[in-house]
Amino acid sequence: VLYAGNGSTGHAITGVGFQPDWVWLKGRNYNGASHSLTDSVRGATKRLVSDSSAAEATNAEYLQSFDSDGFTVGNHAAHNSGSHTFVAWNWLAGGSASSNSDGSITTNVSANTKAGFSIVTYTGTASADTIGHGLSQAPELVIWKDRDTAVNWLVQGDAMGAAASGYIMLLNGTGSSYANSNFNTTLGASTITLDAGGTNYNGSGKDTIAYCFHSVDGYSKVGSYHGNGSTDGAFIYTGFRPAWVIIKRTDSTGGWSILDDVRTSNTNPVDKRLQGNDTDAEESAGVD
Repeated sequence: VLYAGNGSTGHAITGVGFQPDWVWLKGRNYNGASHSLTDSVRGATKRLVSDSSAAEATNAEYLQSFDSDGFTVGNHAAHNSGSHTFVAWNWLAGGSASSNSDGSITTNVSANTKAGFSIVTYTGTASADTIGHGLSQAPELVIWKDRDTAVNWLVQGDAMGAAASGYIMLLNGTGSSYANSNFNTTLGASTITLDAGGTNYNGSGKDTIAYCFHSVDGYSKVGSYHGNGSTDGAFIYTGFRPAWVIIKRTDSTGGWSILDDVRTSNTNPVDKRLQGNDTDAEESAGVD
């Protein structure tokens, strides 16, 4: 959904079509403003930023509430500057979180099993424990963040290189995927096994968030492809016309490019790009 900031507290954003559980927003023409990520499990007014390793921050003027057809933002500049326009990407999980005891660590989970998406919070132990993710099958992609500490975001899944081999990428960075022996993770059908040495997602006593995804036919697709260096580009089959795409090169440096069919009015080429790892304003980078 697109909206114009008005600089006032209590600015209601509507038109989402449902009450979102995860809102990721960014100022489009606002160079220097961070991406803001808020979810219903951690609660409104609690913000993480994808372009930084910063710990979770709380401010009453961030995103203030999740509403039946959208959300309400306060007057914080990165959410509602009166001189800027914004985009917000919204996901529906499972509403209010439920306690999940599938793993050795009890988690709080909001899961949409039909959509293959769940939001998971838990407290790390620095031991090889397991956490329940609430989905009906193993996630193919997990985005992790220690909420309490200024440490990097982790992205894991087979698209990065097998999670069980410790391959990770950093959401707040541009580096390629790499193997890290402290992040050998098993993404199982009902639980995820955490590495005892994985301090960024299993630090002792550290509150942690995990966003979990798997592909759903006709709705979402997690995968990888090989570029061909041609102006025609590579064709990537998803089985449907995607509304939102995030792309990151895995074998070399490059940003996390985010494109959607709203900022370009549902037409091709899709030529409006934001990058999840930086605070830059929207730029033109055509994708056919």
